[in-house]
Amino acid sequence: MASEEEKKTGQEDSNAAGDSGNTTQQQADPEKEKLKEEKRAKREKEREKKRAEQKAAAKDVRKIKDYTYRDFGQELIMRRKMWRYITLFIMTLIALVVFIALFISEMQRVQETYRTQLKKNMQTLVGDIDNYLNADANYDLWYRMIVSDASCMNNFGFLLDDFTEEQKSINGLYTVILKYPEQTKEKMEQIKPLVEGVINYDKDCYTHLDEFIDTYDLKGY
Repeated sequence: MASEEEKKTGQEDSNAAGDSGNTTQQQADPEKEKLKEEKRAKREKEREKKRAEQKAAAKDVRKIKDYTYRDFGQELIMRRKMWRYITLFIMTLIALVVFIALFISEMQRVQETYRTQLKKNMQTLVGDIDNYLNADANYDLWYRMIVSDASCMNNFGFLLDDFTEEQKSINGLYTVILKYPEQTKEKMEQIKPLVEGVINYDKDCYTHLDEFIDTYDLKGY
């Protein structure tokens, strides 16, 4: 009897130990599951991070491609425009320089023409003075021609550049011939060599001309 009771007691103890082991195993399983979930979540986060990095890299590549195909083309167009504008500016500058050179050359040619005409008018004036001095009649006609020659000479003197002082002397001669005919007729022989001196660019020719003009009586005729 005692041995059977001991067997029963041993079976109960073993069953109790098995139950306690099962309970401990059941308690350990949720902790493992939790660790697995945490590892799985961590892996998912890493995967998401990698996907985000890949997407960002893909966007950068796309931006580079867009820049390459669009912005680079625009830069090329802008460079072409810039070179076109530079070329146009250089051509315009060359044209402006050529125009200025031609303008200066033309002005010089025109000034030379005026000087030639001034000299011709002075020669004509000398010729008409000779005709007046050698005339037997028609003195008034020859004198009017002398006034006309002096007027033309005065006008061409005004057209010349850098001719201010000389032009004052020529204008003075024209003025006395026009306003004081009676005194001029008496001094006609003195006027001829003075004009010839101007034609031949004699030294102090304009000074002598001014001195002659000062001999006129401005209150007379």
